[in-house]
Amino acid sequence: MLVIPAIDLKEGRCVRLEQGLMERDTVYSDDPAGQARIWQEQGGELLHIVDLDGAFAGVPRNREAIRAIVEAISIPTELGGGIRDLATIEAYLELGVGRVILGTVAKENPALVAEACRLFPSRIVVGIDARDGLVAVRGWADVTEKLALDLAREMENFGVEAIIYTDIARDGMMGGPNLEATRALAEAIRIPVIASGGVSCLEDIRQLLTIEASGVTGVITGKALYNGSLDLREAVALAKQPRQAAG
Repeated sequence: MLVIPAIDLKEGRCVRLEQGLMERDTVYSDDPAGQARIWQEQGGELLHIVDLDGAFAGVPRNREAIRAIVEAISIPTELGGGIRDLATIEAYLELGVGRVILGTVAKENPALVAEACRLFPSRIVVGIDARDGLVAVRGWADVTEKLALDLAREMENFGVEAIIYTDIARDGMMGGPNLEATRALAEAIRIPVIASGGVSCLEDIRQLLTIEASGVTGVITGKALYNGSLDLREAVALAKQPRQAAG
């Protein structure tokens, strides 16, 4: 299982939100590229980037910070937030982003996801953000009537590379991940699921490893790394142990 450090960008700075609320943000760094290097040096093998301003505006807002991050590190990146057309996808991939994450558009324009998967195979990931099992869109501002499980199955049929599943109620709250919902989603589809939201300590990583066999191949963590309650080196080492034991 990959432990994936996160950088959330707001006005060019690294922040974390509580439950996706822009007004409840904490600034952790004014140097996103420098922070990306730190996560790489501490063992991160994939960097998760979110353009928060873009997620709310529906168009990219932190392009220069994203460019600086990509140029500063050698590990692959994945990027989400405000990516709602093919031109933006292509521009970010040309910028050096490894794969793009489609969220709101997956619910509102699934045909675009299908076309993106055709044009950019293995480079499209769908982020499903849910509250009480229902999909939330537009920076989590709107909760729809679409079941997260139904959307995941639909996206799988299009050929997306993975699903990132976030339980909004837990994101940024340090209360632990929603193991039950994450396992249920992973068991319902064949493509990998990446858990997101609520990770607070090493024990949470240990708990997620118990559902790895269900298809949970990674976990994204941000706030716990920034406030020191989770050490990235320790988390990466723990996540690698089952593979070493098996091999």
